[in-house]
Amino acid sequence: MLRQQDVGHRIVVRRIVGIREGRTLFSDALGELVELSETHITLSTDAGPLRVPVAEVHRAKRVPPARRPTAAAVVALELAADEAWPAPVRGRLGDWRLRWADGWTGRANSALPVGDPDRPLPAALDAVQRWYAERGGSALVNTPLPLAAPVGAELDARGWTSRPPVLVQTVPLRTLTVPPAVPLPTSTPLPADVPADVPPVTLTDAPADDWLAIAAGRKGGLPDAARQVLTGTPRVRFAELREDGRLLAVGRGTVTGAGRWLGVSLLETVPEARRRGLAATVVRALAGWGAAEGATHAFLQVEQSNSGAVALYRGLGFTTHHTYLTRVAPAA
Repeated sequence: MLRQQDVGHRIVVRRIVGIREGRTLFSDALGELVELSETHITLSTDAGPLRVPVAEVHRAKRVPPARRPTAAAVVALELAADEAWPAPVRGRLGDWRLRWADGWTGRANSALPVGDPDRPLPAALDAVQRWYAERGGSALVNTPLPLAAPVGAELDARGWTSRPPVLVQTVPLRTLTVPPAVPLPTSTPLPADVPADVPPVTLTDAPADDWLAIAAGRKGGLPDAARQVLTGTPRVRFAELREDGRLLAVGRGTVTGAGRWLGVSLLETVPEARRRGLAATVVRALAGWGAAEGATHAFLQVEQSNSGAVALYRGLGFTTHHTYLTRVAPAA
């Protein structure tokens, strides 16, 4: 059967649909797992969403994606994501990236093992551990899969643990509802399918204090290194959605990867304003800016156990490009 880590992946479900002449009848469904609860499996199929009661499931399992991205495509997207979340302290080990931001977020405090580390793998991982130890931190390694599977196997042998899997998801910008490009900062017109009571989105080139407060609440504080991560990308916008002056939803957009990729991060709606379509409106506003900047695709990173966010992004057209695990060194 399925587990929460299968959310966001392609699955096949064989369900019981009836009995005829004493024989059980089955029907198979293929699609992306959107939500897994104790009572239902929800998947997105070519024919639309399908919600299957668990009591009707005879068998369900993950299956390979219809098309795997090439190693070059995974590397290019990982490097674009690295540009979009720039750690203030950086090092290199051959092609590998070493990143440090005083412990703020795993992405900004981990090694990215893509390319050739310029030495045997065991020696490279020893060097990674020394680099982080010199900065007073524990070593983390982000392993894009299946690209970094050999690195993962070596870390397994060394007793490293894993944080929850993360989905790297993408969508062509043309498939999003893109509002017209307008000078920034400005209020962005809403697409026709957004409810009339949704306020407009403002995009700014620097985060307001209340924007930072929402980000701090989500990420457990904002040290100086965090502000460098948030603002260190040359092309960046901070989305604000306000109602009567109160900030209800935020998001951050960057354009990296030689101008191809719009990165969406720190999408958040305050609890009392959820289920109004505000997060989707913020994404579409950032998509409008990204398209005006020349980007052709958007990406984001989401823990696959976050079924609500995965469902939101699936509704906007995002699909899983690849996954990664953040590997954690054992305690000394």
